[in-house]
Amino acid sequence: MKHLLALVLITAAYTASAQNKTASSETYKTAIGIKLWNGAGANLKTFIADKSAIEVVGFFYNRGTRITGLYEWHGDLNTEGNLKWYVGGGGHATIYKGYTGLGLDGVLGIDFKLPNAPLNFALDWQPAFELGSGSFNGFYGNWGGFAIRYTL
Repeated sequence: MKHLLALVLITAAYTASAQNKTASSETYKTAIGIKLWNGAGANLKTFIADKSAIEVVGFFYNRGTRITGLYEWHGDLNTEGNLKWYVGGGGHATIYKGYTGLGLDGVLGIDFKLPNAPLNFALDWQPAFELGSGSFNGFYGNWGGFAIRYTL
């Protein structure tokens, strides 16, 4: 699992560095880091348009993995443009010991780019509905987290 996490982070950093950087110190194009929620996961967020972003989160546990992809719409909460709200949706796949599943996810959060520094923070709630094997079916309202990312 550690090798997979390293590969994901290296690939994300390479992809992000090949993209254009945003000129403003209050905004960013791409950010890579970790998302904290009952552990830590690899996190990549990149804007594909002025108000739209794609976020990928990979949580790796001793008992398995959960990979989530989200499409997010953003709106400004301040005039500087470095504090935003976002809402969106996507899906996830889980592979745990003796269990696999797929699910639909929603997301609601806030995103803050530290002025004049390459740091970004986000806090969100990510409710999910999972279709899987065993007793892991149904609604889960306990996903989300706090992201700490380096902006590129």
